[in-house]
Amino acid sequence: MHAPGGGEALRFEDVERPAPGPGQVLVKIEAAGVNFIDVYQRNGHYKVPVPFTLGQEAAGTVAAVGVGVAEPKVGDRVAYTTVLGAYAEYAVVPADRVVLLPDGVSANQGAAAMLQGLTAHYLATTTYPLKSGDACLVHAAAGGVGLLLCQIANLRGARVLGTVSTREKAALARGAGADEVILYTEQDFEVEVKRLTTGAGLQVIYDSVGKTTFEKGLNCLAPRGMMVLYGQSSGPVGPFDPLVLSQKGSLFLTRPTLAHYILTRAELLARAGEVLGWIKSGRLKVRIDRELPLAQAAEAHRLLEGRQTTGKVLLIPYPSHGELSA
Repeated sequence: MHAPGGGEALRFEDVERPAPGPGQVLVKIEAAGVNFIDVYQRNGHYKVPVPFTLGQEAAGTVAAVGVGVAEPKVGDRVAYTTVLGAYAEYAVVPADRVVLLPDGVSANQGAAAMLQGLTAHYLATTTYPLKSGDACLVHAAAGGVGLLLCQIANLRGARVLGTVSTREKAALARGAGADEVILYTEQDFEVEVKRLTTGAGLQVIYDSVGKTTFEKGLNCLAPRGMMVLYGQSSGPVGPFDPLVLSQKGSLFLTRPTLAHYILTRAELLARAGEVLGWIKSGRLKVRIDRELPLAQAAEAHRLLEGRQTTGKVLLIPYPSHGELSA
């Protein structure tokens, strides 16, 4: 990226292979995950100094290590997230930010699970720790985070309601553990939530949509319920008077981000270990919607922005350089 913009702002270019410095490792990337934060950084909504390489998560093999790095070792299979620069063939990453991939978990699964899997994990286990008897609403339940969040919420014994746009996505959400699925293109989700909870409301809403769902969502919460706004695929929420939270039942509002839930190495290892362990055992299934060549990053963004994906989109760094699709 040399300047923010649409898909045409992405440039597929050769750059010099980076070398790891002290405390860093060089990862040969086998798969990079595509996320909405990449879109926000590309279009300039999230400011990043230019030039920069997009991408917040990847998996691959350690190709070199810097001075002072004992773990991981060259040849280890690793994955990482919240480090910019994953849309590439090689990336330099702080050694304390990578995790080892367990045997039986592929690089593609690792790349698909790090940002979205760890996000779903902290949302359901820490931001609002779901428990048996809780009722939650997952917006975009057939998206990358949504499918994982439905599964983890189900594992924790919560009643899971999800919103989706199509019947195909509804089937996917149900398969991921959603007890009730609301087709927001045909139904008013506020009315449906109140009906399904017999007016009691929800303990928590996990909202990655933002502008079009936020205000109605506040009407769906039980007293002292929590609105967890962790994305804004429909646009940012407008100016907001905190007094509304009092009027609607002494509600809680939080706007979390993954980096603050994996601040320490210990927390990163604990979350990643649980998520990757669930994947290995089959308790958590990662849906990979499609894999595209790295050169087609713009196409991946177009699909994501157009809500044409269910699950994860991966970029694969093919050695043959094609034209960048805009």
